[in-house]
Amino acid sequence: MTQGIPLVYAATYNFSAPSSGLIQLSLFIGETLGALVCLPQNTYHTRSAARNDGVPIPEARLALSIPASAIGLAGGLFWYGWASTRQVHWMLPTAGLALVGFAIMAIITAVDLYITDAYVRFAGSAIAAVAMGENLCAAWLPLASARMYEVLGFAWASSLLGFVGLGLTVAPMVLVWKGERVRGKSRFIREASGV
Repeated sequence: MTQGIPLVYAATYNFSAPSSGLIQLSLFIGETLGALVCLPQNTYHTRSAARNDGVPIPEARLALSIPASAIGLAGGLFWYGWASTRQVHWMLPTAGLALVGFAIMAIITAVDLYITDAYVRFAGSAIAAVAMGENLCAAWLPLASARMYEVLGFAWASSLLGFVGLGLTVAPMVLVWKGERVRGKSRFIREASGV
């Protein structure tokens, strides 16, 4: 997606390369706000211990990732894509990017902390596996994004990514709903958590 930002702002708003690069600061602002919102999530996780014999429930870490995926990531991508027109001021799609940055931070923080709580003994290895998946996507998606934005157009290319984000919202929902049962049936997770 970040590879498409210079294309969108140069073609739609006649921004120079340095100016369109500055637009990416909106992602940073969103990520900073996302990090601040993650702090109350820790309190919610700690309070979940009252429902679980004094041990915090790992799935409580995922509560913020559900609205962050659906509203922040998917909504922000739709907002950015469909607001990127000459008739709309450049600040409107930029605000959509800030929402995406917020969601990215909230989701990654929730997932990393959930993995740490679920795989206590092997948390480093589990997070490394997740990071490898994230980095593979981060390495390969930019190779396709410029072409994707050219072929599909700005609105539909961002919408495609938004639909993927919307589909990924199902994962934390299922884990919050059935995660404790899944962990209970997994011999490896029981061993990893020291249970």
